Amino acid sequence: MLRDAAARGGCVYFIGNGASQSISSHMSADLTKNGRIRALAFTDPSLLTCIGNDLGYERVFAEPLERFARSGDVLVAISSSGSSPNILAAVSVARAAGCGIVTLSGFAPDNPLRGGGDVNFHVPSHDYGEVEVVHHGICHRIADEVAAGGPA
Repeated sequence: MLRDAAARGGCVYFIGNGASQSISSHMSADLTKNGRIRALAFTDPSLLTCIGNDLGYERVFAEPLERFARSGDVLVAISSSGSSPNILAAVSVARAAGCGIVTLSGFAPDNPLRGGGDVNFHVPSHDYGEVEVVHHGICHRIADEVAAGGPA
């Protein structure tokens, strides 16, 4: 899905809160540098705090996606709990824009994010550290596949 988006000139967007945002930033850099794919993580503090202050934290990722996302792009949404309102709002925007969606979640197996993507990864743990480490590993594997020309 990521390579297909890149072949069409699309972009891969990453979103997450806290440690998941750190993973998002790291992976967008790896995909850009090693995978030679246009990738962007919404991590700019001025943008996030402006939107959070003026429109509400629930919109911090949805608003930029409304301006950037195009049909055929890909959103990678990372949330340990799978129930962060700002992540779920962004997934809705990406779906409406015609983006492919990859989700990484943890905690409850029926969390709202888990079924929201075209590809969904779930870590069956309620421990933030475990979920975050596994999410990071999954993202590294995806980035390595893309860099090697594999089927990511």
